[in-house]
Amino acid sequence: MVIKDIGEQGLLKILQKFCPPEIVGDDCAVMVTSPNQSLAVTTDMLVDGVHFSDRTTSPYDAGWRAAAANLSDLAAMGARPLGVTVALAVAADTAVLWVEEFYRGMTACLQVYQTPIAGGDVVRSPVVTVAITAFGEVERDRIISRSQARSGWAIVATGVHGASRAGLELLLNPEFGQNLTTGDRATLILAHQRPQPRLDVLPVLWEILGCEDGMEPPLSPPLAKGGKPDLNSPPLGKEGKPDLNSPPLGKEGKPDLNSPPLSKGGPGGVNSPTLMNEDLNSPPLSKGGPGGVNSPIPIAGMDSSDGLADAIIQICLASGVGAKVDRPKIPIPHIFSELISTETALEWALYGGEDFELVLFLPLVQAQLLVEKIGNGAAIVGMTTDSTDIWLTDSSGIYPDVVLKLDRGFQHF
Repeated sequence: MVIKDIGEQGLLKILQKFCPPEIVGDDCAVMVTSPNQSLAVTTDMLVDGVHFSDRTTSPYDAGWRAAAANLSDLAAMGARPLGVTVALAVAADTAVLWVEEFYRGMTACLQVYQTPIAGGDVVRSPVVTVAITAFGEVERDRIISRSQARSGWAIVATGVHGASRAGLELLLNPEFGQNLTTGDRATLILAHQRPQPRLDVLPVLWEILGCEDGMEPPLSPPLAKGGKPDLNSPPLGKEGKPDLNSPPLGKEGKPDLNSPPLSKGGPGGVNSPTLMNEDLNSPPLSKGGPGGVNSPIPIAGMDSSDGLADAIIQICLASGVGAKVDRPKIPIPHIFSELISTETALEWALYGGEDFELVLFLPLVQAQLLVEKIGNGAAIVGMTTDSTDIWLTDSSGIYPDVVLKLDRGFQHF
């Protein structure tokens, strides 16, 4: 059975199973925020052959990655997620099962953070394309923007970088990394296929900055003890290899084939016909900054979806500061020492992208506390300067200093 066999309404009925019934059905989904909150909105588009492909990503994992990318943007702004809307473009001969699995993957990622799918749109297209808009709320005096860094601050990466790029290489070239254990191989592949948005960092951050009441932690942290990602520990399939297409586990460790409904915490049940906000004239939030709202907390940041170097450079440019990034301090997976050269490891960490960690600029004392508390690969990778130059340095004295540039990472055009 394909999409043309069930038509638009049949497809909508399938998609609505993934949405709280009290939200979907009207032309608009209305979400109310409390008077002291701001609404954070982000949209990401994914195109078949550009952002995902059957060669490297199952539809379930493509859905997971799509949701994780949007949640990561909210985390980078300091926002707690409220909900997402999904615009789906598919061909008439797209398999219905592909769409269902894609939505199962999205739901599995979103439900960890109690985030509902609140509706969207469906159109016909020769290329499968997905556009997700995510909504979150953040107290207006706690917005994390790119433009608030100051000279003399520390630069923190909340986890290792390069793992997603390594996972992609393993998927594209099966002969690569033959010396890896099954567990290490699965860890790198899952880092690419099922990244974890770092919403768990926010409550720790608010505690350090004196905002203990800011945000409750997510239902389950993305990192387990020992510094390795806890990526739902997929069951092993044939020959002891991870079954990366398996559905998420339910109670008692059994597969949950029915995609359980989202738990409480979303905007369901809101009956107000208006969007409440204490200042309707406030500038809207954007992906690149807080729309002119200055947060009193000493922090700047964004996520590293386009690479660690890209995040550092973007924040420096927005804030009018320079930086010195120390090569030996950049956190990379320990597996890399057995897999690739030092130069390749650095390249993947700086420019590989899609690690979805947070890159935060804040005063040194608070940065040290943050790294100590979250652990698991978090590190201070450099310091800001009063120059506008952004240097990659080497405290070991082996490599010469080089300037970091934006043109090294992935570019769409």
